[in-house]
Amino acid sequence: MKVSILIPAYNEEDNIRRTIQGIQTIPNRFSPNLDWQIIVIDDGSADNTLAQAAQCGVKTLRLSQNVGKGGALRHGLQQANGDIILFLDADLKESSADAHKLISPVINNQAHVAIARFKPSRKPGGFGFVKALASGGVKFFTGQELTTVLSGQRAFKRQVLEDIGYIPDGYSLEVGMLIDILTKGYRVVEVDVDMYHDVTGRNLQGFIHRGKQFIDILKLLVNKLRERKAIA
Repeated sequence: MKVSILIPAYNEEDNIRRTIQGIQTIPNRFSPNLDWQIIVIDDGSADNTLAQAAQCGVKTLRLSQNVGKGGALRHGLQQANGDIILFLDADLKESSADAHKLISPVINNQAHVAIARFKPSRKPGGFGFVKALASGGVKFFTGQELTTVLSGQRAFKRQVLEDIGYIPDGYSLEVGMLIDILTKGYRVVEVDVDMYHDVTGRNLQGFIHRGKQFIDILKLLVNKLRERKAIA
């Protein structure tokens, strides 16, 4: 069995090396018969992200322009040959080592998909509108209540990704994938982790980011509703 870890990265020269080094400790927790593949997809960075990643001895892919997380993941999946696929953000730093908790339930057939559940951030973030919309949308379409619908740290059995097909673009990526996964009857578990990453604060940049998230997720849910009505 093989595990492929995909890390889309955009202008993450300050974080990517530490994130990779954390990931490289994970194989020590598993059987030596398990094969590993770490792929960093440099999403058109304007800094030294690619060079920093390459120095860590992992496979690197370079996109000539920034295409977004969805496009970077799709590109990485073309090179991934693992039975289990793990998506991780590039800014986790050393806390990426805790991703072993996501791999275990998938390897042990306890779930088809495992999603990281972070501890509450000490840094003030948004006001919960994006999370409420995302969680409410997932419940509306699937009947299931999950608290990690926006988390990008996820482990999948390969068959799940092959079944749901195209990974969407935009800030609705995680929500759209989750609705499709649950609708198809796959079992998803939420796993408590000790990871941390950069959190957008209550400043102009943070509110713009969350505004884009809200709009993208709302568009996704409206399209899903239209698709449901068309089928009915």
